[in-house]
Amino acid sequence: MDVKTFRARSIQEALQLVREELGAHASVLHTRELRGGLWQRLTGVRQIEVTASASITVPSRFADADEPCGSGGQVDEDPRAAAAAEPPAASCASIPPAHEHDFRAQFRQDLQGRLDNLQSLVEDLCRRQATASSPALPAALFQVFTSLLDADVGEELARELIDRLRQSAAPGDLDDPVLLSARIARLIEGEIRVTGPLRVTPGRRRLVALVGPTGVGKTTTIAKLAANFHLRERRRVGLITVDTYRIAAVEQLRTYADIINLPMEVVSTPRDMRHAVQRLADLDLILMDTAGRSPRDEVQIQELKTMLAEAGADEVHLVLSSVSSVASLTQTARHFADVGVTALVLTKLDEATGLGAIVPLLRSCGLPLSYVTHGQNVPDDMEAAHPRRLTRSIVKMVDAPW
Repeated sequence: MDVKTFRARSIQEALQLVREELGAHASVLHTRELRGGLWQRLTGVRQIEVTASASITVPSRFADADEPCGSGGQVDEDPRAAAAAEPPAASCASIPPAHEHDFRAQFRQDLQGRLDNLQSLVEDLCRRQATASSPALPAALFQVFTSLLDADVGEELARELIDRLRQSAAPGDLDDPVLLSARIARLIEGEIRVTGPLRVTPGRRRLVALVGPTGVGKTTTIAKLAANFHLRERRRVGLITVDTYRIAAVEQLRTYADIINLPMEVVSTPRDMRHAVQRLADLDLILMDTAGRSPRDEVQIQELKTMLAEAGADEVHLVLSSVSSVASLTQTARHFADVGVTALVLTKLDEATGLGAIVPLLRSCGLPLSYVTHGQNVPDDMEAAHPRRLTRSIVKMVDAPW
């Protein structure tokens, strides 16, 4: 009995090997896909095994059901003659041509696509059914819910707040949108944790570093803090910058230092940092400006961590732009956590379409807010973070000052 086994990466390649060695009249006895073999584990390449014979005749599955295979319902004595008399696609013992296997693959792919679509429809129907079975929101509560969405509060957080409000409110309160907005404001206010302004004591040096990605306004924020504490609080303030990478960054901060009349040190190595801190040791407050770092660049983050450790920073404030998405803010805060961040500074509140990202950001990173900024004016357009003012700007109860 002439039975041989062929292996290839696809059924088409395996059948081609059968044709080349046994001829077009050969019969395919068995096919299977080899799974879990050593070759597949090492290479990740699938293997198809085809068992075929040139001497065994198998009736074709594609023959007409009303018409017997061969003459008189009997298999032709000479399989080669039968293969020559009929086209390969219709012969009883011939291998189905490649286009038939392509058709089967396309059929399986279409079937899988329809099954996936059916599963999506079922899941969507279940979600709609769950929504329909839940009690409808009163008009006033729905109005508060949509206002939260308009303020860029995420749908998940908005639903959570609405559920908490609905469970705690009396039935008669659910028809008063003003009362509901006030209670939502209290819920949001409870989520916002702040540090208050920097505490600077005369005669006790305090070093505060600002870190963050590029373009968030670290240098301008440094200038605002320096001007406020030097001109308004009458504290002795000095500046250190390690932002020697960005073009004109040193000149920008030096311009502020000259206007406010502050000492400034430019640092490029950890050794320079030690000397700079020693030269400014008699000041009340040292503000350190750092180069913008990509939160995904581990090397840059480690370099920043080393520089902060050398400086002996008392506080490290992560500066973030409020115009960024919630996902971007939370990911950046997570990556910068390794440098020892103690608080957050949110900038560009005047450019943000909504401040709903504040709550999920604070929830995610677990850090308090220290300052918010809302413009370019130095030393104005900056204030210590206040939970109630931020909450009111989120829920649009009153006009924000920016």
